[in-house]
Amino acid sequence: MNLDSADAVSIATAVRQGKISAVEVTKAALQRIAARDRELNCFTAVTAETAWADAATIDREIAQGKNPGLLAGVPFAVKNLFDIAGITTLAGAKINAENPPAMQDATAVARLKQAGGILVGALNMDEYAYGFVTENFHYGATHNPHDLKRVAGGSSGGSAAAVAAGLVPLTLGSDTNGSIRVPAALCGVFGFKPTYGRLSRAGVALFSSSFDHIGPFARSVRDIATAFDVLQTEDERDPVCTKRLPVETLHATSLHNHATSLHNHATSLHNHATSLHNLDGIRIAIADDYFRKGANVEALEAVQKVADALNVAEYVTIPEAHRARAAAFVITACEGANLHLEKLRQRPQDFDPATRDRFLAGALIPSSWYIQAQRFRRWFQDRVREIFQKVDVIIAPTTPISAPLIEQQTMILDGEEILVRPHLGLFTQPLSFIGLPVLSVPIQSSNALPLGVQLVAAPYHEELILRVAAVLEARGVISAPVV
Repeated sequence: MNLDSADAVSIATAVRQGKISAVEVTKAALQRIAARDRELNCFTAVTAETAWADAATIDREIAQGKNPGLLAGVPFAVKNLFDIAGITTLAGAKINAENPPAMQDATAVARLKQAGGILVGALNMDEYAYGFVTENFHYGATHNPHDLKRVAGGSSGGSAAAVAAGLVPLTLGSDTNGSIRVPAALCGVFGFKPTYGRLSRAGVALFSSSFDHIGPFARSVRDIATAFDVLQTEDERDPVCTKRLPVETLHATSLHNHATSLHNHATSLHNHATSLHNLDGIRIAIADDYFRKGANVEALEAVQKVADALNVAEYVTIPEAHRARAAAFVITACEGANLHLEKLRQRPQDFDPATRDRFLAGALIPSSWYIQAQRFRRWFQDRVREIFQKVDVIIAPTTPISAPLIEQQTMILDGEEILVRPHLGLFTQPLSFIGLPVLSVPIQSSNALPLGVQLVAAPYHEELILRVAAVLEARGVISAPVV
């Protein structure tokens, strides 16, 4: 097995079968990190000591005839806003480095460990998750593995780049306005934002509570599906993740227990009766209007490749998407600023100046604007719900361009020069606004850099997205090779 490029499920299967030990897998991952991370700057902490101990435990369990779980021996890492017991949770901030170490793992971290995953470290991000580039003022920029002169995207840039470079096959990130999907697209990997509230955020430093999601990055649909299944749980520590909803989803545990695979078995994902590669009955459409006007040629070509592969020619208009994005800016700026008001007053000099200025602007937004944005949010949610009565999955670009250069300030879209940082989330923000489940799938653009295409469904219908993605992957339309 080539551990530099093996996916998580393949590693776990080999470890459970005794073909390779968890200790060997962990050693290889730590060696890759040591060899490549100096140029990439994905990691802010490497937890080698606990990784060795956890790997040894997995190997003992296997020797005793136990099944350590779906992710047995799989190295993973998490954005440094997830609590890791014994490590200070930075959330990309200089100020937080003075905090004591976390007392326990975030729920999501604990879930992956319980499934046999081996945590190897914490990953770089934009300060307080407020950004789309991971050019961290305090801890340096994360570099895109496809071109080290380019950004990895953000705010979960370290998470995406670590998977793209093969340092680890699985990572976790967070997504407020696009912070999983943007870096996934720019680094050429899969990035999944399930429905708001589907996965627990307990033990995660929040940016905007009414927007924040967590989710996995990986290089295959099968790995995304497996991680999604492992991460799901009821959790009273997160007030929006306390009730398990009786909605059909992808049960990776069931796939494993029945010795099936996402790509080679007609396992049911919808009403236990549909083949994985049979998309009959799934109504798919392309987002037009707003989602076409702001994209460059390569981004539109990527969407068309996906549409052609699925034989989709129908278009839908998501009304007032530009206002949804504007309202998302207002709400996240207000909520984010409110979380940091005390430190903004006491220690403004210790913030990244760009982050500080955005928070200060958010603190000055009139309450009437915030209230009106929330009213519009309900209206927009109703309109999108009406669309999903007619279609099941919507296709849209993830970003308007491929990865810009590090420190690049502006870009040209539709003949107009605009700022890079806020506009990388042009197509992700309207979808986060109402908590829709979205998977960004990687596709090679005509300029040799990857791009992403968003697959979007109605709340709690993640299984539809994963089925469509599995078909695209099986047909060779989307892929995430190690670079």
